[in-house]
Amino acid sequence: MYFMISNLRCMHNFYKYFPSSDKGCDWGLNVLSVGCSRVLPNEIYPNPSHPSHHNFTWEMGRVLQEYALVYIVNGTGILETETLKEEITDGTVFMIFPDERHRYKPDNQKGWDEYWISFNGDYIEKLIEEHLFSKTDPMFQLGFNEQMLQLFASVVHIAKDENKGYQAVISSATIHILGILHGFKQQQNHDKDSISDLTVKKAKILFRHKVLEITDPKAIADELEVGYSWFRKVFKENTGISPGQYFIQLKTQKAKELLVNQQYSIKEIAYILKFESPFYFSKLFKQKTLFTPLQFRKKFAKSDK
Repeated sequence: MYFMISNLRCMHNFYKYFPSSDKGCDWGLNVLSVGCSRVLPNEIYPNPSHPSHHNFTWEMGRVLQEYALVYIVNGTGILETETLKEEITDGTVFMIFPDERHRYKPDNQKGWDEYWISFNGDYIEKLIEEHLFSKTDPMFQLGFNEQMLQLFASVVHIAKDENKGYQAVISSATIHILGILHGFKQQQNHDKDSISDLTVKKAKILFRHKVLEITDPKAIADELEVGYSWFRKVFKENTGISPGQYFIQLKTQKAKELLVNQQYSIKEIAYILKFESPFYFSKLFKQKTLFTPLQFRKKFAKSDK
C-alpha cells in the first residue's frame, strides 16, 4: 500500500536525484529523480538550483537520457518537442522521451504546480516496443484525478524519507501510474464526463490541494468560475454531501493527523487549519469525532503504547 497523504499541497521546490542502480531492477524500472514545485507568476523556470544535466534554458531546450512524467496539477503552459507543440492545461500529465530535445514552461501570468518522476529500465522499454506510449502522443489530459495526484505525492514523500526498500515502492508506484495513463488512453473516447462531473472532480482535488489555504468553500466555486448555488447542487448530487461538509471532513482528517503527530499544540492546529478560534475548532472536532482534540490526542497516545 502506498503512503496516503491527505494534504496534497506540493512541497515547494523539493527535488531529489538518485544515482543509477539496480535496486529497482526486480521491478524492471529504476526511478532516477522525483520532485515537485509551485512556480509563481513571472518566476524563473526551471529553478536554477537543479543539476546541470537536468536544467535547461528556453532557447536551448534539453535532452534527457531517461524517460520522465510531469504532472501539472494547477496552471497552464506550453510543451515543445521535436514532433509537436502543445498547450498544457491543469490536470495534464505529459511524457518526456530519452534523446529527444524538448522544452516546456508555465504561463508567465499564472505559473503552475508540478510533480515529476524520471526513470528508465526494461519495463518502460517493453511498453515502448509494444507502442503503448508514443513520442507523437505524449499528452494525457486527465483533468483532476485524485488517484494520480495521490500516487505522485506518495512517490515524492517516500523518496524524501528514503526508508529501507523505498526504491521498490516508488518503482512500483511509477508502474501503477503508467498503467493508469495507458488505461486512460484506451478509454478516453468511451468515457466522457459531463460538465457537472468534471466540475465536481476538479472541486474535490482543489479542496484537497488547498485544505490549509481557504476558509470558505465558495472560494472553490469562484476559482472554477461557476455560481455557488449550482455548484452546491451538483456537488451534493455527485457526492451525497454539500461542499461545506466535504471541506469540514478534510479539515477534520487533517486535524487528526496533526493531533497524532503531536508536533503542534491544539491552539496552533486551530490556527494552521484556519478555524475562527481554538474554541470553535474543539467544538466542531467533537461534533465530528465524539472526542475533544485533547481526548483524541490522549487516546491515540495510550493505544500506541
